[in-house]
Amino acid sequence: MNYRIIALLVLCIAVVAAAGCTGLTAGNSIQTSSPQEVIRVTSYDSGYGGAGEKTMWAASSAVPAPAVASDYVRTESSVDDTKIIKTADINLEVKDVNEAADSLKTLAAAQGGQVSSTNIRKNYNNQLTGTIVVRVPQASFDATIDSVKALGTVKSISTSGQDVTEQYVDLQAQKTSYTNQLAQYNAIMKQSTRVEDIIKVQEQIDRVQTELDRLNGRINYLDNRIDLSTISVYLQEPEPVGGQAGHDFVSTINEGISGFLGMIDALIILAFTLLPLVILGAIGYGVYRWHKGKKGSSPATLEEKK
Repeated sequence: MNYRIIALLVLCIAVVAAAGCTGLTAGNSIQTSSPQEVIRVTSYDSGYGGAGEKTMWAASSAVPAPAVASDYVRTESSVDDTKIIKTADINLEVKDVNEAADSLKTLAAAQGGQVSSTNIRKNYNNQLTGTIVVRVPQASFDATIDSVKALGTVKSISTSGQDVTEQYVDLQAQKTSYTNQLAQYNAIMKQSTRVEDIIKVQEQIDRVQTELDRLNGRINYLDNRIDLSTISVYLQEPEPVGGQAGHDFVSTINEGISGFLGMIDALIILAFTLLPLVILGAIGYGVYRWHKGKKGSSPATLEEKK
């Protein structure tokens, strides 16, 4: 009797084990979609501001889902070297501002650069001053500064270097991720047959292309700032001995007339400013005189006069 019970238990265990294996195999099986079915594609907008999930449907095929743009891997091998933006500000005293400005243009051209802006004007002493912004290749940055200092007397100078390597690597990694994603969306587009699927895939292609254009614009801006260093030169002429050079009697007379009229204007303003006080003082004095006169005509006063 015991052998029969044991045999029955062994048989039950074997049946349960077989059923479990069958269910496990069914649960791990992958059903291949037919060419006419659709697949679900989920992508993410990457960037420093966060990520937002976007879901679309496209015709299924052997093409894998587009790579997630926010899953890019940042590696230092994405760039060849350190990316530095170099800038300098130089305050220079020169004998002739116009001549120095021309020398800076020649100097920039000789270094393979250019003058990006020129602003020459007169200051309060009727002297010429100017601000010249020069862009030169980064390799010529130090040599250009030495040549600029030789044009006159240096009053002040400051240089700086901004390291944008990390930012540059991030942008390049995002660009690679979006480029791969765009290629995969284009592959899905080629295999899409329904109009609804084509429209949804095209929306994703437009979105990714917009991000690529933005990234390319930022990368091009950084490349320009890195490749061409910026040197801002402020030019000024020496202060003339005794103040402003020359003497103009007409200007002196005009300044005297202007001072006279200014004084009259000041007196008029002062008079109108003090007018309320004068009026109040006059009223107070009138009340005082009236009160004093009334008190002087009282009976007691008259008796005293008799």
